[in-house]
Amino acid sequence: MSAWSWKAALASVAIVAATAYAVAQMPDHAGMHEQMSQGAQGRQQMQTMPQGMPGGMMQGQRGHHGMMMGAATSGQPTMAGQEVFGTIQEIVQILEADPATDWSKVNIGALREHLIDMDEVTMRATATERPLDDGVEIAVTGDGRTLDAIKRMVPAHVQELNRTGWTAKTEALANGVKLTVTSTDAKQVAKLKALGFMGIMVQGSHHQPHHLMIAKGELVH
Repeated sequence: MSAWSWKAALASVAIVAATAYAVAQMPDHAGMHEQMSQGAQGRQQMQTMPQGMPGGMMQGQRGHHGMMMGAATSGQPTMAGQEVFGTIQEIVQILEADPATDWSKVNIGALREHLIDMDEVTMRATATERPLDDGVEIAVTGDGRTLDAIKRMVPAHVQELNRTGWTAKTEALANGVKLTVTSTDAKQVAKLKALGFMGIMVQGSHHQPHHLMIAKGELVH
């Protein structure tokens, strides 16, 4: 072997050895990729987290997300498939878990009718809003089953609205109910106009307890 060939071979061996050493010193590629991905996800979560949200709340959301993913991968569905069905299912489970439940008074049929009323008013009633200097006037109209639901639900909600500090009243119309809600506070007047019919109808925290009372036979819807 010539001197030149021997030197070239030695140089090649040295390059290979140096390359192998450098590769051995590099971090594991998969681990490094995972660390980079986790860091990017953390930064993205911090950027998208609403201001003032506690860290525990964010952790709770991730936990809830994990439960949803777990349910999805367990092979067992968790959703009822229909909102009224799911609401009634929840109420029945509460009644079954309460040893004091008087089943001779329970009326799930009445709860179903009330939930149908809610659906009719929410999805099918026509709400024509007219702004007032001190609030809003809303003509809530419909026909058939929707009209019946309007007459039952809208006047019944007035008492809850008056508890908020607003002044609410209803007036019968040939095809519905006129709801008038006013306030002496300029900020509240602006809020009423922004909320509109459904925003006003969802006011208060009485809906869920109300459903339980109907199911127990303690309240006529």
